[in-house]
Amino acid sequence: MALSPMEINPEMLNKLNKKVGVSPTVHYVDVLGFESTYLQSFPHDVLSLLLLFPLTPQHGEFRKKQDDEQKDKEPDAKVYFMKQTLENSCGLLAVIHAAACNKDKLSFDNDSALKNFLDKSADASPDDRAKLLEENEDLRSAHNSIAAEGQCRPNEDGIHFHLVVFTAVNGHLYELDGLTGKPIDHGPTSEGKLLEDAGKICKQFTEREHGDVRFSAVALVKAA
Repeated sequence: MALSPMEINPEMLNKLNKKVGVSPTVHYVDVLGFESTYLQSFPHDVLSLLLLFPLTPQHGEFRKKQDDEQKDKEPDAKVYFMKQTLENSCGLLAVIHAAACNKDKLSFDNDSALKNFLDKSADASPDDRAKLLEENEDLRSAHNSIAAEGQCRPNEDGIHFHLVVFTAVNGHLYELDGLTGKPIDHGPTSEGKLLEDAGKICKQFTEREHGDVRFSAVALVKAA
């Protein structure tokens, strides 16, 4: 089963948030670089950072090594994580992951499809959450309707792109990637340092690709 490819930028993510019933107490904004001086002066209260990047052979090899390093680490039970089984769903999963891990800081509409999904899947396993999403017509339809408004086109060079979420849970920085088996623990952080600490990890992504510029980042922030 596949969803429609969705263009990833703040405008589309904000539309998707609204469509699934997230109140505008938070919104997505562009992050224009990962240099520490820029991140330290970022004029927003950041809840999560989303990184869009190309799925290259280098990334695949790195993930294999990282999986071995992480195999004995158990993530905090409060980290909401789900697997990605729907093709082209990384944008929807990012919105779900970012909202779920910041649920206490968000407000939802009374009939929010996302809140209903989070409540229903709260005690489910990552695999079962993926199955629940496959069965959730409201969220899949919301994604596809927003995707239809964008300008996403198939990649002629065959390179696929992927989206992951960085967020803080109980003082640790976690990377949430539905293509991995579990959340990736990047060590201690705090809300005030989330963007700076996540930015360091994102910079490592770009360095592994030796100058590839096909990266972009957006942050979920509290509304001013």
